[in-house]
Amino acid sequence: MSKAQIAPIAESVPYSRVRAIAEIAMRMENVYPLYFGESNLPTPDFIKTALDQAVRDGFTYYTSNAGLLSLRETIASYYAAKHKVKLDAASQVLITASGVQALNVSIRCILDPGDEAIVLTPAWPNGASIAALIGAKPIEIAQPLAGGRFTIDFDAMEAAISPRTKLLLYTSPSNPLGWVATVEEQQQLLDFARRHKLWLLADEVYERLIYGADIAPSILRLIEPDDAVFVVQSFSKAYCMTGWRLGWVAGRQDLVKRATELNEFMVSCPAGFTQRAGETALRDGEVFVAELREQLRSNRDFCVGMLSQVEGVHIPSPEGAFYLFPQIEGLTDSFAFAKNCLLETHVGIAPGVAFGPGGEGSIRICYAADKTILEPAIERLCGYISRRPR
Repeated sequence: MSKAQIAPIAESVPYSRVRAIAEIAMRMENVYPLYFGESNLPTPDFIKTALDQAVRDGFTYYTSNAGLLSLRETIASYYAAKHKVKLDAASQVLITASGVQALNVSIRCILDPGDEAIVLTPAWPNGASIAALIGAKPIEIAQPLAGGRFTIDFDAMEAAISPRTKLLLYTSPSNPLGWVATVEEQQQLLDFARRHKLWLLADEVYERLIYGADIAPSILRLIEPDDAVFVVQSFSKAYCMTGWRLGWVAGRQDLVKRATELNEFMVSCPAGFTQRAGETALRDGEVFVAELREQLRSNRDFCVGMLSQVEGVHIPSPEGAFYLFPQIEGLTDSFAFAKNCLLETHVGIAPGVAFGPGGEGSIRICYAADKTILEPAIERLCGYISRRPR
C-alpha cells in the first residue's frame, strides 16, 4: 500500500532560511543571536502588570472573532491621534494573533490559486510564502539601491502586471532594508494600485521605530473610503512583545468583515488577557517607545560605524526598523556565510538570500539587542568579514 503524501502545495514552500540558521544556533551555547527580529529587552513591567490584572479580572474566555471592542476602540483612537485617520472601530479593525496571522487572514481574503501578488523585496519572506501556500504566485520585485537609499522600481512593477495580478505588498519601515517610504512614494504606490485595480497591502509593523520623527507616515492617511487598501500591524516590535502574538488589520470594511469571519477557522480570537495588555501598551507606552527608539538609534550608529570601516562592506544607513542589510563584495552564498559565521564566531546573523531577489550578497543584522550582546557580536562579525578570502 502506498504511503500517504504531504500535499504538494505544502511541500512547495521552502522553509525559512532565517529559521534554519536559528535552529542550528539554538543547539549551541554562548551564541550572540542577531538573526531574529527582536530585542533581548523584556516586555516592560507596566504591560505585564496589565496582563496580570486582566487574568484576575476574568479575561480568560473567548472574545469576538474581531477581538475586544475596547482594544479596537483604543486602536482607532491611536490612528486618530497619530495619523489623523478616522477608523470605525466596529467595522474597520480586526485583532489578530500576531502580525503574521494578520497577513495570513487578510491575504486569504484576496488571492485565489493561480492569482499573482507583486511583493517588493528584499522583504520578510512570510508575505510571499503565504501567497504561495494559497496556490498564488508571488512576483518579487527588487528595490534597487540608488544614491545611498533604496528606491522602488516602478518600471519593473509595470512589466510584472498580468491579468492574474490581484495584490501589491510592501513593507515600510522595511524589514530588512530599513527603508521608509516617503509620502510621495506612498502616493505613487497608491496610484499604481488604483490604476491596475489591485489591493494594496502595507506592512507597517515598524512604524514607531524611525529616526527622523515620532512615527512613519501610514498609507491610510492618503486613501479614499473605497480604496482597496489595508495595513497589518503588530505589538511585537515597538513594545517588546514578540512572544505575546498580538496584532491587527485595519482597512476597508469588506476586507475586515471577511477576515473577521475567517479568523474563526484560524485562531478564533487572540487571548482576551493579551488583548487587554495591548490596550495598556498603546495607551501608556509613549515614554517606553521613545526610550527604545533612542537606544536603537545609538545601536544603529555603533554598528554602522564599525562595519563601515571593514573593507568590502557597503552599508546604507537605515531610516527605520532595527536592521542593517550590508552588501559584502564577492559574496555569492549568504546562507553558507551565515552558517559558517555562526559556527566559527558564535554570532548568529540572517542570510540575505532569505529575503528574496536582491537579497543575495547581503546579510541582515538585527541591532535591537542591548550593547552587552551587540558590541562583542559586531566586533566578532567585523573580524570574520575581514578574514574571509576574496
